[in-house]
Amino acid sequence: MHKGEIDFITLGCSKNLVDAERVMRQMEAAGWTCVHDPEEPKGEVCVINTCGFIGDAKEESINMILQMAERKKKGKLKTLIVMGCLSERYRAELEEELPEVDAYFGKFDFQGIKDLLGAYAIGTNPRLYPWFERSLTTPKHYTYLKISEGCNRFCSYCAIPLITGRHTSRPKAEILDEVRWLVSQGVKELNVIAQDLSSYGLDIEKRHMLPELIDEIAQIEGVEWIRLHYAYPTDFPEELLDVMAKHQNVCKYLDIALQHCTDHMLGLMRRHITQTEQDALIRKIREKVPGICIRTTLLVGHPGETDEDFEALKAWVREMRFERMGCFAYSDEEGTYANKHYKDDIPQETKEARASELMAIQQEISGELMAQKVGTTQKVILDRQDGDYWIGRTQYDSPEVDCEVLVENNGNGQLEIGNFVNVKITKAEEFDLYGEII
Repeated sequence: MHKGEIDFITLGCSKNLVDAERVMRQMEAAGWTCVHDPEEPKGEVCVINTCGFIGDAKEESINMILQMAERKKKGKLKTLIVMGCLSERYRAELEEELPEVDAYFGKFDFQGIKDLLGAYAIGTNPRLYPWFERSLTTPKHYTYLKISEGCNRFCSYCAIPLITGRHTSRPKAEILDEVRWLVSQGVKELNVIAQDLSSYGLDIEKRHMLPELIDEIAQIEGVEWIRLHYAYPTDFPEELLDVMAKHQNVCKYLDIALQHCTDHMLGLMRRHITQTEQDALIRKIREKVPGICIRTTLLVGHPGETDEDFEALKAWVREMRFERMGCFAYSDEEGTYANKHYKDDIPQETKEARASELMAIQQEISGELMAQKVGTTQKVILDRQDGDYWIGRTQYDSPEVDCEVLVENNGNGQLEIGNFVNVKITKAEEFDLYGEII
């Protein structure tokens, strides 16, 4: 057991990662040494940042708590703390079922964690950092920038509003201060995240403020790539497309979850949009930002999805030819509209088979689209080395979830992680590209 050391274990999405980084910064100011996602936890304190989005994520969080509780039982851990989405929603149940945990905090009680652990502060003169500062755990050239919390959409299947509450935008000035600080730390690439980017600013000034926010971020010196994640199609701020077309450092990339295509399913899912409106938006995005990469997520097996709905979805995916796509099988989540009002009537095997079938279609489409990149020159940011290759990404690829570019390591000592290089693409696979530096 390493005295004065805290092991932070983060589960779930990049929004959780940002939260953990903020808490780590404050703990380090108090004199602690923080280790993020350690392969072999050795600290005297362990903080587990949980996810409670769907069944599999909740199970992973519970298993991690049990694993660390066993470590505490054996005398290898002094203090076990649980925070995040799972404890935000199920704190009372967790306290009853898992009393081995010393303290539970929700998703937003950073000050509570600071007060608890600050009592054991090691530093004699602890520093005070602004709350937007974080101890970055990603490679230093990229990070995530969270601009809001919560969601007002209340889609039928989604528990996020039940966990995070109503949509709350961060003040623009604070976000811009954070961006300047991140650039001062060596960050070149900002992956802008929120549960609902489209609603940014509506709660502050009753208008869409995302276009002007991105426009101002793009003008900050040192910001080389900006990538947008988790827009919502209903009431999408179309002025954003003009900003994307205007600035070279705003990646031609938009992550916009569409979930389904038929009016029947969009209605059951409470998406507040029709297929005609959704298709028109996709066409407008591609028209106003030529060459854009659209990433989307689809949901199959939602209550009421018929064979006809699924066949229509397959045909629609073939027609739309999304550059990046993920697919999930429906999970019946307690307290959601679907859980209260629909019967989870589709067998799990059918859900998983539909998801696999849809991803097989996407794999074929991706292979065809990737093949079109052969012979082109792409700007690539280098993320890491692996054996004989430097591995990086184009502007069309988000870290960890999208495609990568493998560049043969020819012993060029001038290459460094975080560098931008021009790469001629020589070979393509369904989800990876190969190339040589020019």
